[in-house]
Amino acid sequence: MCQSLEHLDVAQNYLTGELPRRVADLPNLKYLDLTGNNFSGVIPDSFGTFQKLEVLSLVENLMEGTIPSFLGNVSTLKQLNLSYNPFSPGQIPPELGNLTNLEVLWLTQTNLVGEIPDSLGLLHKLVDLDLAYNSLIGPIPSSLTGLTAAVQVELYNNSLTGELPREGWLNMTSLRLLDASMNRLTGPIPTELCELPLESLNLYENNLEGELPESIANSPNLYELRLFRNQFSGKLPENLGKTSPLRWIDVSTNKFSGQIPENLCFNGALEEVLMIENSFSGEIPASLAECRSLLRVRLGHNNFSGEVPAGFWGLPHVSLLELIANSFSGGIARTIAGATNLSQLILSENNFSGDVPAEIGLLDNLLEFSGNDNNFSGSLPGSIVSLGQLVKLDLHNNAFSGEIPEGIHSWKKLNELNLANNDFSGGIPSEIGDMAVLNYLDLSENRFSGKIPVELQNLKLNRLNLSYNHLTGDIPPLYAKGIYKDSFLGNLGLCGDIEGLCDEKAEVKNMGYSWFLRSIFILAGLVLIVGVIWFYLKYMKFKNVKRTIDRSKWTLMSFHKLGFREDEILEALDEDNVIGSGSSGKVYKVVLSNGEAVAVKKLWGRSKLSDESNDLEKCNNQDDGFDAEVETLGKIRHKNIVKLWCCCTTRDCKLLVYEYMPNGSLGDLLHSTKSGLLDWPIRFKIAMDAAEGLSYLHHDCAPPIVHRDVKSNNILLDADYGARVADFGVAKVVDGSGKGTKSMSVIAGSCGYIAPEYAYTLRVNEKSDIYSFGVVILELVTGKLPVDPEFGEKDLVKWVCATLDQKGIDNVIDPKLDSCFKDEICRVLNIGLLCTSPLPINRPSMRRIVHMMQEISSRNQLKNIGKDGKLTPYYYEEGSEQGSVA
Repeated sequence: MCQSLEHLDVAQNYLTGELPRRVADLPNLKYLDLTGNNFSGVIPDSFGTFQKLEVLSLVENLMEGTIPSFLGNVSTLKQLNLSYNPFSPGQIPPELGNLTNLEVLWLTQTNLVGEIPDSLGLLHKLVDLDLAYNSLIGPIPSSLTGLTAAVQVELYNNSLTGELPREGWLNMTSLRLLDASMNRLTGPIPTELCELPLESLNLYENNLEGELPESIANSPNLYELRLFRNQFSGKLPENLGKTSPLRWIDVSTNKFSGQIPENLCFNGALEEVLMIENSFSGEIPASLAECRSLLRVRLGHNNFSGEVPAGFWGLPHVSLLELIANSFSGGIARTIAGATNLSQLILSENNFSGDVPAEIGLLDNLLEFSGNDNNFSGSLPGSIVSLGQLVKLDLHNNAFSGEIPEGIHSWKKLNELNLANNDFSGGIPSEIGDMAVLNYLDLSENRFSGKIPVELQNLKLNRLNLSYNHLTGDIPPLYAKGIYKDSFLGNLGLCGDIEGLCDEKAEVKNMGYSWFLRSIFILAGLVLIVGVIWFYLKYMKFKNVKRTIDRSKWTLMSFHKLGFREDEILEALDEDNVIGSGSSGKVYKVVLSNGEAVAVKKLWGRSKLSDESNDLEKCNNQDDGFDAEVETLGKIRHKNIVKLWCCCTTRDCKLLVYEYMPNGSLGDLLHSTKSGLLDWPIRFKIAMDAAEGLSYLHHDCAPPIVHRDVKSNNILLDADYGARVADFGVAKVVDGSGKGTKSMSVIAGSCGYIAPEYAYTLRVNEKSDIYSFGVVILELVTGKLPVDPEFGEKDLVKWVCATLDQKGIDNVIDPKLDSCFKDEICRVLNIGLLCTSPLPINRPSMRRIVHMMQEISSRNQLKNIGKDGKLTPYYYEEGSEQGSVA
């Protein structure tokens, strides 16, 4: 019976071990699909002896070795899919060019190196070629234009160089999709390529230059054009979009100039227009104002001018309208009432003027309204308080007047309110104190008067600026501290217990109460005696702690509503309460009067060098570490990022107060005798939590934040083993220019976790964190330290790779883990290996890592066999703007 078997499909199971050699003995086998299992080892040489095999899929396994050349002997093959396997680095076997019947060749993310062989151009029946996510180098060979049947060619995310082939493209009359993005290609786009009936052309993130050939506008099928982050110049073709159903165009971050083509939406299919950071000029064409299919428009950082067409404001499906940094004039038309799907309205740095129309209040989905640095005037419409979803309102540097409308307590989700440098008057509404998530408040340089509402003390502000108004009365006690002095400058009638803020008023008050001075002199002796006794008792209590700072000089800055005072913290800084000590200082556990616990990190300043040298040797440059920690943790909120309650500072000492994590750090627990408490479900949960925290930093913060010291000791565990990413002392934001990297003067990170390229380039980006996170995954899977004497000269990454190659998966997995989870462990291990790829370009983004782990968790992975019987690759897309500033 087996001798007659033609179709064998065991995809999406949890099969393990090596591939069976004898499967090649089935003489009639035509279809073999082993997709989505955990097969390991090398592809047996018997697989080169199939006589009738037409379809072979090994996608998403744990295959080792290199892609064998003997597969070129299976002349009957029509589909070969080896994608998403951790093969050893190797070249594409030139022998694959012998597969003259091949229609589909997918080698996505298979650790390919070297150049694309010319022999692939001999595959005249090949319909689909996918070599993405590898480390291929050199030019795209001109022989590839011999793929006369090719419909889809994907070469993205490699290191290809040189120019695109100048000639031969007209042979590829079937080509519909070409994706060579995220490489290092140079030169112009060949005219012949643009003469093909393309549907999708992706060449973004290269170094291509020159003008976009006019012939691209003649394609009757073009629906996608993405050329962002190149060096293109000149004008866009005048008829672009006229003959094709264009849906997505992204030409951001180039040197294009001229006007927006009039016919972009000629066929009514256009959804995205992304043109930021170019030199486009002129007005928005009237035809775009009638393009009701539009979803996203980004025209920022160009030279556009003139008034925005009235219909453009009211497009019903647009969710993002960004016109920042141009020279647009006129006002916001009342037709904006029709933009019911609008969530982001970004008009900053233009010449807009006039009132904000009352119709703005009809935009129920609006999350952000940024209109700063314009010439808007008049009062804010009362309807603006109806924007219940609003997260950011930034209207600074305009000419608004009048009072803030009543009812702003409905802005329950508002995080940033900036009305600085306008002409607002009246009182500051006490309702602001009801905005529970407000983090940034700037009302400076207006004409606000009256008292500062004490309700502002309900807020957890990182930024407060009420300076240069006409405020009077006392400053609320929470803000009556020196650290907030700059927040209240220029208010002559304002007073509080802040040195230098109201000296003149203090002098008048002293004259009015001169009779009280006599009583002070009478009591001076008693006060002196009591003070000496108090000081002596405190000195005896804390002399072992070597506290040299007057407690009255502590300054507290809170980032959340606190249920404790700084005194509770200071009095508990006893050596008996030390729970940890590391490169950034000592950590204390402080039990508060309400029964809750916090963790306090103490950092000493350089001025204590002479008498606190031991502490200082452990925390070099702690001023920088403190600032980075406060700057980072003070402004972000995420369930998987450790919570910074507040910071306390004096001239010589700085304290950071965090939420207390009862189970300590992952590193301490995993590599101790208590590691048995961490079964696989808990380890997987920890990895998922940490991944979501890092994904938030990389993808949801603006600008993105690079941690730079991801390690198991910086992943803290709560009572339920929920994970929090901690210790942001060396964190850096990614360069806002869009380059994505920043060169550092010294190496940050910990031994065993530092990405190989970081050690010699000192270039910082998200890929460095991803490598470190991959090491943490390997720790969770193996239970081993990142650096251990048993590895010899290797680190954990190299040890895992070598052991897998020589002894197999069973010798890698921590023996404390239950074997029933082996299939899931293998999948997570595969993610760890992807993260620790030597080449940064091969490492997945944190967002993709989270998606992969979610798929593992649900065990509901995508099928790789389509309804039409054709194989489809298994991968995760990160959205249409992957890697784009657009």
